[in-house]
Amino acid sequence: MARTVTAAAAPVRETRGRERRYDIDLLRVLCTAAVVLVHASAEFLDAGRRTAGILGDSAGRFAVPAFFAMAGWAALCGSPVRGEAQLLARLGRILRPMAVWTALYLLWQYVAGPPLNGGLKEAVRALFGSVEAAFHLWYLYTYVPLVVLLGVVVLVLKERVTPRWSLLLLAGFAVAPAGWGDLRRLTGLDLPDWAWGMQLSTAGYAVAGAAVLAARRRGPRALWVAGAGVGLVGLTAYQFLVRQPAAYGSVVVAVLTFGVLGSVAGVRVPERVRGVVGRLSDASFGTYLVHLVFVMVLVRPVARAVPGGIAAVVALAVTAAVAAALAFAASVLWGRLGLRAWLG
Repeated sequence: MARTVTAAAAPVRETRGRERRYDIDLLRVLCTAAVVLVHASAEFLDAGRRTAGILGDSAGRFAVPAFFAMAGWAALCGSPVRGEAQLLARLGRILRPMAVWTALYLLWQYVAGPPLNGGLKEAVRALFGSVEAAFHLWYLYTYVPLVVLLGVVVLVLKERVTPRWSLLLLAGFAVAPAGWGDLRRLTGLDLPDWAWGMQLSTAGYAVAGAAVLAARRRGPRALWVAGAGVGLVGLTAYQFLVRQPAAYGSVVVAVLTFGVLGSVAGVRVPERVRGVVGRLSDASFGTYLVHLVFVMVLVRPVARAVPGGIAAVVALAVTAAVAAALAFAASVLWGRLGLRAWLG
């Protein structure tokens, strides 16, 4: 399955002392469903069903940058940290489930196969970067440094405090890639790739997306919807004619992403469905973590068996919807069992 098509849910969603933003809850649920669609599309692409795969991937490719935007809104506007202890606690809520699910996916790969390339070495790699058995977790290797960066900025500039441990961690993220490469060169050791880090486009989506989500006036919603439509058409054509998968920092992905953000931000969620939307939003991180199991079990065999054309498009839509529903249901269930801290 291709490593480059993935996404994630945003674990930071504290709203103490503020009115809950159900529009952002709705956006989070939408993006989480798009995660499943993108990974289901990757299975169809791997099976040679190119048309269905590209259509599905294009429809869901806004999810990753939109999650970065929601991370920026949460860190800068929705629930900025008040102290270093709160920032480190947020990191713990990300890293604990990340560690648990990395171990579970490695165990799954060991039991269900195909065999891991390198066995124990593959498990060690998980400390430094995303592994094949849980490749979709690459997002968290980017998300954690982003949370640290934004948290440190808030603490230094707004709270006027010096978060020593967080600054040290941020400095480590900054120098580790070059230092890790130098260590590999000097020692000749076959060290795993270092994946903890982020690109400038990640911070760009976080800051600009936060501005869109926090804005009091965004202009006519119809223009944002039209922009999303133009972005989707442009992205689909780009992926058919130029490059697949499109880079998240590309213009066509950005147009689609901000079109979706502006279309959903500020929308009024009816009171009768707010409870459901809120529960699904709370379950989104766990859904992201577990959904790959359902994609592998349900979508993969269908992608390999179904013929191409319209049948593949329909099969993708149906199997992605079923996989998303089951992943949400599983996450809601362990949330009710009090396992959210460990399973997301």
